[in-house]
Amino acid sequence: MGLLAYSGITTKVRAMESRLLKPEQFQQMAELEDVRSAADYLKGQPAYAEVFDGLDDTRLHRGYIEQILTQSEYRDFTKLYRFSSVKQRKFLDLYFKHYEVEVIKKLLRHMLGGQEGQPDLSMFQEFFEKHSSLDLEALCKARNFSEFTEALEGTVYGELLTQMQEKGQTGLFDCELRLDLFYFQSLWKLRGRILGKEERKILDTCFGSRLDLLNIQWIYRARSFYRLSPAEIYALLIPVHYRLRADKVKQLVEAEDDARFFAVLKETPYGKQEELQAGKMPDIQLLSNQMLNQIYGKTGRRYPHSPAVLDSYLYRKELEMRKIITTLEGIRYGLPAAEIMGLLAKQ
Repeated sequence: MGLLAYSGITTKVRAMESRLLKPEQFQQMAELEDVRSAADYLKGQPAYAEVFDGLDDTRLHRGYIEQILTQSEYRDFTKLYRFSSVKQRKFLDLYFKHYEVEVIKKLLRHMLGGQEGQPDLSMFQEFFEKHSSLDLEALCKARNFSEFTEALEGTVYGELLTQMQEKGQTGLFDCELRLDLFYFQSLWKLRGRILGKEERKILDTCFGSRLDLLNIQWIYRARSFYRLSPAEIYALLIPVHYRLRADKVKQLVEAEDDARFFAVLKETPYGKQEELQAGKMPDIQLLSNQMLNQIYGKTGRRYPHSPAVLDSYLYRKELEMRKIITTLEGIRYGLPAAEIMGLLAKQ
């Protein structure tokens, strides 16, 4: 780890962090009258000036703006990669798998959701060619599940989706779930090969907590919304226990109602939030987001001379993108600024 090894990249990250949007800037954007004005506002911010330059007024729909924001995220990754050492790049290569999974899920949503037209990811082609073996052009041209798996031939994702096709599990829910499970299991398994003991211990604070909280969310949704049996729920979970012990997982899965679920959650390391301690049943997504935001923020500040500084920044950048999209959609549908800010507080 060491001060010298990370001093350069930490300085770069701190400079990039200073360009992230502040709460008052989201407030200002939420008060604007239309999406065009909000896009102009973003164009005036250092982090987004370049990607929003020359924005086509006729293409201000959500899909196009999401692509513009994703381009900004990819550019930040590229900047960090350029400034990183060989060892730091190994971590970033591992992180990049997140982008691969997300783009595969995005294309599956387009194809399986019956959306018209061929998706266009050409603006990301150069970025993926540098870091990935995925053939974005072939994936975009795929018209059905078989062609999609063929376009992924020779990759770990192609093998995974082929197995699912053989089992008849080609629904969007199944695909997204299995891709997420694969990603997080791979991340947990491979981290030990590229990180030293101390680095792994630091990053496990973020990775491990994220896996625990994802399992908590999936258990809650599977019980409350999908009414799945305990056996079906266990099959959906990431087989990793960081601070959430196996006995507590069992109690959460088999809780007779939501009140019991939250009572058990209160007894775990993730049950210290004020609402839980007060005996309330909070929004599980909001609760998880609040805890992750705290964990990533604290870890990035506490261990600036470790991979945590990279992980924390990329997490915050992605969070900012989600908040910008929520703000723009709120403006598009004429929501009051206060309501938009309320939605942002849940992310």
